[in-house]
Amino acid sequence: MIRPIVIHPDDRLRQLCAPVLSVDDDLRGLISDMFETMYDAPGRGLAAPQVGVLSRVFVMDATWKTGEPSPLAFVNPEILWASPEMQSNEEGCLSIPDMPVQVSRPARIEAMWLDETGTQRRGAFEGFEAACICHETDHLNGVLILDHEAAA
Repeated sequence: MIRPIVIHPDDRLRQLCAPVLSVDDDLRGLISDMFETMYDAPGRGLAAPQVGVLSRVFVMDATWKTGEPSPLAFVNPEILWASPEMQSNEEGCLSIPDMPVQVSRPARIEAMWLDETGTQRRGAFEGFEAACICHETDHLNGVLILDHEAAA
């Protein structure tokens, strides 16, 4: 089911999201809806607060617009390490339509999360994937690309 996307300045986009306590069928339904909504938008990442759910969940598929789809669901994600080397990219946000912002983020990161089955995962990401994970994790902490613009 495609869910409506919450648009800035909705207060839900500024909330710290609560940890997910159990990976169950309701959560898997949310994740499925989030993928459907993200692909329809069409975006490469979507965090739960962007569909009005204040839980630490996001989905992303960094490659589907340019290659084979590689969908990933992140539950209770943590960025464990970020490289000192930075990358600067123009980022868009489905909750802030038509307002791309130049954002600096780590060039490489290492993250840990639960997937949609509740299995703990750990992975290293670089380039656009690293930026996407940082962007979506920001959403879970109530941070928007506009906050990066003000700091630049």
